[in-house]
Amino acid sequence: MADKLRCGVIGAGAAGCDHLHSLSTCFRAAAVAIAEINPQNSREACDRYRIARSYTDYHELLEQPDIDAITIALPNHLHTSVAIEALKARKHVLVEKPMSTSLKDAVKIVETARKMKRTVMVGQNLRFDRQTQLAKSLIERGELGEVYHARGFYLRRSGIPRIGSWFTQKRYSGGGCVYDLAGHILDTCLFLFNHFKVSSVFAQTHAHFGSRGLGEMNWGKSEIDPKKPFDVEDHGSALIKLQSGRSITLDVSWAGFHPAEAREHGVDLLGTNGGLSLFPARLFRNGPNGYETVHLGGTKMAYVDDRIHHFVNCVLDGKKPLISVEESLQVQQVLDAIYASAESGKEIRLKY
Repeated sequence: MADKLRCGVIGAGAAGCDHLHSLSTCFRAAAVAIAEINPQNSREACDRYRIARSYTDYHELLEQPDIDAITIALPNHLHTSVAIEALKARKHVLVEKPMSTSLKDAVKIVETARKMKRTVMVGQNLRFDRQTQLAKSLIERGELGEVYHARGFYLRRSGIPRIGSWFTQKRYSGGGCVYDLAGHILDTCLFLFNHFKVSSVFAQTHAHFGSRGLGEMNWGKSEIDPKKPFDVEDHGSALIKLQSGRSITLDVSWAGFHPAEAREHGVDLLGTNGGLSLFPARLFRNGPNGYETVHLGGTKMAYVDDRIHHFVNCVLDGKKPLISVEESLQVQQVLDAIYASAESGKEIRLKY
């Protein structure tokens, strides 16, 4: 492997440009080409990040022998097919969350990566946040005692990606706020527990705002359908039981949340010796002068590592990523179970 990982980025929308920015700041990587069907997005990305080659057909990019790795920033329904084709072309792959739109398809990605002996990683950026890493170290040191429950949430008052974009159409996105937001928070909770095996899920979803054309924000600017369809959920709640006996309550919403405080997203951990909240990071415990709140960090995300940089280093150094494919498969299984439970009205028991 060369000293620099030569990367191609497929998709040059907002997420793709985030990939390109990260690659431009990584001394061990070089972004050498992009694939993008939108001419304006392609021109802007190439000009901004000084990319010499661009393709409208990503297959042409995959055929380039000087590209070692691919990052995928596409609508959810394309993750599986593009990732598998990239792996078969002997490229390492970073794909945005969710890994896929079904566990069955996610397994296909992992099986292909193993067969081709290539690295694949899902870009779960909250794992690299300083507050998440601090919480992990506090838990491992026993500061909270036995951590037995987590409450994870990501709630917006008016934050639906532009109605009519791929985000709001199930055939392109696979789902709404559960795929968009819950994947982040769920992964964080399971990571902090250091236990990803879930025994059961009971969930409910709602669609009260996007279906009426309400709650939109300026994101997902490329409209696929000018009729502005909305056939996904804008709220989801779940009770998740782990095989270890721990539990998670998960609450995510694109619209309709009217906050009493500024915390749009967060994780609250309950332990036998204390509690911990993230975003902002605060430790709650009995101190020498009585019950105390220890402020540990700010509300803004501050990363100890960049997910793209981490992926690059893992490929070049032959190391296993912090975000393992086994854990990503289990996150995908829980997301699928949330939808299955909401549709059936029943608790879904998971099998391994």
